[in-house]
Amino acid sequence: MFHDGARRRSVALLTTGVLALPAVAACGASEEGNVPAAAQDLAPTPRDLVANGSTLTWAIDAVPGTLNAYQADADTGTTRVTGAVLPALFTLDDKGRPQANPDYLESAEVVEREPRQVVVYRLNQKAVWSDGREIGAPDFAAQWRALRGKDPAYWTARNAGYDRIAKVERGKDDLEVQVTFDKPYAEWRSLFTPLYPKDVMGTPDSFNDSARTTLKNTAGPFSLKKVDRKSGDITLVRNPRWWGDQPKLDQLVFRKVAPKNRTKALTAGRVDLAQVAPGEAERISLARRDKGAKGPLAHGPGAGRTPADALMSWAVAHGTEQEAAESEQLAREQTREAVVAYAAEQKSLGAYEVRKALEPSFTQLALNGADGPLADERVRRAVARALDRKELAETVLKPLGLPAQPVGSHLALAGQDAYEDASDALGSQDTAEARALLAEAGWKPGQGAARPKNAGASGEPAEGAEGEEAVGNSGNEDRPGDDGGEYIVGEDDGKSGARGGPMLPGAVAAGQGAALWRQADVVARQDGDGKTEQGAHAQQGGPPGAYAPKGTAAPKESESPGAEGAAGPLAKDGLALTLRFVVPSGAGSEQLRAVADKIAEQLEKIGVTTAMKKVPSSGYFTDHVASGQYDMALYSWPGTAYPATDGRPIHAKPVPAADGSLNVAQNYTRVGTDRIDQLFDQAVGELDDGARKKLIKEADARIWAVAGAIPLYQRPELVAARPSVANAGAFGFATPRYQDIGFLKKGAKPAKQDRKPGS
Repeated sequence: MFHDGARRRSVALLTTGVLALPAVAACGASEEGNVPAAAQDLAPTPRDLVANGSTLTWAIDAVPGTLNAYQADADTGTTRVTGAVLPALFTLDDKGRPQANPDYLESAEVVEREPRQVVVYRLNQKAVWSDGREIGAPDFAAQWRALRGKDPAYWTARNAGYDRIAKVERGKDDLEVQVTFDKPYAEWRSLFTPLYPKDVMGTPDSFNDSARTTLKNTAGPFSLKKVDRKSGDITLVRNPRWWGDQPKLDQLVFRKVAPKNRTKALTAGRVDLAQVAPGEAERISLARRDKGAKGPLAHGPGAGRTPADALMSWAVAHGTEQEAAESEQLAREQTREAVVAYAAEQKSLGAYEVRKALEPSFTQLALNGADGPLADERVRRAVARALDRKELAETVLKPLGLPAQPVGSHLALAGQDAYEDASDALGSQDTAEARALLAEAGWKPGQGAARPKNAGASGEPAEGAEGEEAVGNSGNEDRPGDDGGEYIVGEDDGKSGARGGPMLPGAVAAGQGAALWRQADVVARQDGDGKTEQGAHAQQGGPPGAYAPKGTAAPKESESPGAEGAAGPLAKDGLALTLRFVVPSGAGSEQLRAVADKIAEQLEKIGVTTAMKKVPSSGYFTDHVASGQYDMALYSWPGTAYPATDGRPIHAKPVPAADGSLNVAQNYTRVGTDRIDQLFDQAVGELDDGARKKLIKEADARIWAVAGAIPLYQRPELVAARPSVANAGAFGFATPRYQDIGFLKKGAKPAKQDRKPGS
């Protein structure tokens, strides 16, 4: 989720078919900037039309392992709870811009830049902890000391930003906090949100342990009453010392409901608000459409049976062949029971509506550049140029009625001030150019040797491969006959035009990317009107993109079908060009697997064979993505409003560790350059907004150019809500304002919401 706080991109979750990692908020943007691709959907309601009292139950995936947002195992449940009970100095609006929170701040600004940056926070004089003590400099100082990274006794996830602070001290009075930086830090608004009391941050023991299971001292509109790990309920109640607008709810309950159990929880009426998968959202929409309709439902179990099917079933059930008749009678009875159960579920689901927006996170195709064919930049660029990203976005978003525009940046999303489409640094979809790049890299039409079944990304047997083959049919019922292991696209699925084969480690030829880097430089130096600054090196002879060196031809027509058809398989040194595509096999991952199938079809057109490997969802990220046991993988990063801080560990050039291993931080593609690192380092310390934006744009263009990660589409945010729930649903970029959430008064209606993005 994209909400305020110091949560960083450090924990991976597999949810509704994509990997979502925690995120944080952003710097401000001009009113005339980008607009979100889709508006939030919250049933916005003035506070005077929201009833006082009652309890709202909100589904979360799991009871969080910690309530300390700065520990590595913090998750979205942690964010929900801390957002309601702890100070957030900056919250986000619907465009992902941080706004000073007047409940805690009268002001916060940079008052000095030279010789050192100084930020002064002026606190709301009413702001107190639940024990009655004023929020003040001692809390800021304790949090800085805990998170600055100098004391290894604190088990912190990250120290970004806090490591640049020289000192934190009281200002001219108790309501003023002065923070002086050793090194300039442009994204200072990311700090001290959430803010913990000094009794949590003051010692390693209290930091490491005391805030994991409870929060005794809080300062939000709600206080934590109870964490019941057995029932899965986290109960929040009104904070009696709260000085701002009083919460409309008496209680806010976060209830553990695993994604696979959301339908059951909704039909049982156990939750009022729950994020749902596309299939569940469709069922709710159908249930609302069918209200009052007579006769059997036109969907669900048995709905696809034709009159001829029914007649045949009746004949078999009443036939003379006793064994067949008994089997058919049992099947008919099971179908009748399923129809009745489904109809009852649909009636219950009709009590909800779907609120939808685009989640502030995006799904990307990761290309592992550590070894194998994808170690060659030309092969990565060829794969990227083969993708029809618009088609992939439409596969996911069009059926949901959401805008289906491909994401054009690794570092921001549409609606944020930092968002600019820099994909021209790589180039648009072009099958001929993709084939030419492969040809220049030495991949020619021909058959190659078969690939070892358990080979890892480098072609060697992968650790745990034997266990992975034992996945069985769990979660793979969407593909008839699939055994949950590996299948070769074009060989094991009945498609034509591709063959399996081993992967070849390839070296990156020196100087092959010169033209592409020049184009990235051009894209990075363009101003908002598309004009190029003086000194930029314009690329001559065609539109921007990733080109093979001059003189490299695509395969001849006799060797390769047209752009719409599949190319013949490619090989090099007797080995076939086969890429291992790892996908999760569990329930809820259907959408991701559908995108993977589309990608495989698109790559088939340039002669790239895809070996699909379905693995258990529980180990998809840790055992495969993070460990590098893949060639291609799909997962999602949240958008961030602090791109210089949060983008660097994701795109930083991997460096050798002391033990000889490769330290990749969060760059799971293992692709990076020194120049990209330099640009991030410059941007994080650049206090001029315009200059910082140019540095971020150049960094993004160069990330496109190396083709390690290809952004595809913004994730859908689908939320089931009772129609009476007000000021909650699909938040998009915005931080929830928990004190405004509640239920409509009898007879009241939410304000008419303009669904136009950016309104």
